[in-house]
Amino acid sequence: MHLAVVACGERLEETMTMLKSAIIFSIKPLQFHIFAEDQLHDSFKDRLDSWSFLQTFNYTLYPITFPSENAAEWKKLFKPCASQRLFLPLILKEVDSLLYVDTDILFLRPVDDIWSLLKKFNTTQIAAMAPEHEEPRIGWYNRFARHPYYGKTGINSGVMLMNMTRMRRKYFKNDMTTVRLRWGDILMPLLKKYKLNITWGDQDLLNIMFFHNPESLYVFPCQWNYRPDHCIYGSNCQEAEEEGIFILHGNRGVYHDDKQPAFRAVYEALRNCSFEDDSIHSLLKPLELELQKTVHTYCGKSYKIFVKQLTKSIRDRYDRPPKER
Repeated sequence: MHLAVVACGERLEETMTMLKSAIIFSIKPLQFHIFAEDQLHDSFKDRLDSWSFLQTFNYTLYPITFPSENAAEWKKLFKPCASQRLFLPLILKEVDSLLYVDTDILFLRPVDDIWSLLKKFNTTQIAAMAPEHEEPRIGWYNRFARHPYYGKTGINSGVMLMNMTRMRRKYFKNDMTTVRLRWGDILMPLLKKYKLNITWGDQDLLNIMFFHNPESLYVFPCQWNYRPDHCIYGSNCQEAEEEGIFILHGNRGVYHDDKQPAFRAVYEALRNCSFEDDSIHSLLKPLELELQKTVHTYCGKSYKIFVKQLTKSIRDRYDRPPKER
């Protein structure tokens, strides 16, 4: 299973916590593709090499690279380096399928489970993402966007599952020319046309692309990309209420401030735990106590769905004999 992330600036610790969550719960081996600024490479190497005793993952570090003729423009689009993800199908030419995640992602169940969604793609689908919003009344795209976007409320690209072989082969419909363009040929014209109208950088470009090619997108439920938006004004992710949160997305910086203490509690619990079985089991009780302190917040009122999947994942993964894991 191939997992990619792009880390720049102060995102080392956040990225390491994301990778730790992937390792803790996943069953099959993982291959990490880590794109990072040069000054972060030694720190990533030191930390990841200290986990090598696990023998459950391999990793490759890459520099941040953009097409030379437009490198400066791509790098300043939205957050530093964020648009690197658009070029992964062109850089990782030997990789067939890939799960891209933002640095502020936490896995609360095995990567294996979202990876299995690749088998649900029909013959035209090349990628999978979750909706940006479930509730149009608080949706951003349907209220403010000045460009085309997918579906009723747009899509969020913080968790993006890709069949990159199909992405490289596909010719995309677009509103720039009657000629269909391949992935590597469509990105720069798209940026040139819409750069004055986009707010969220590469995510907006993906929305435009799948607006014109809706048959190419598999949409998975919000529990695979659960963000503060799903609980900040009241709970609006029904799947998470019923089954738990599968992937937590702490956008808006909520792991590092006091605005959403429920999100921060989960992040700090995973950041501080080790890979020992007893340490992972010991996550649950203190975490539940911390989450109970957040019931005065909108997201905290739904604290039970924060621990529901975590409890199940730990029991599924660690309550079996070692030879069965």
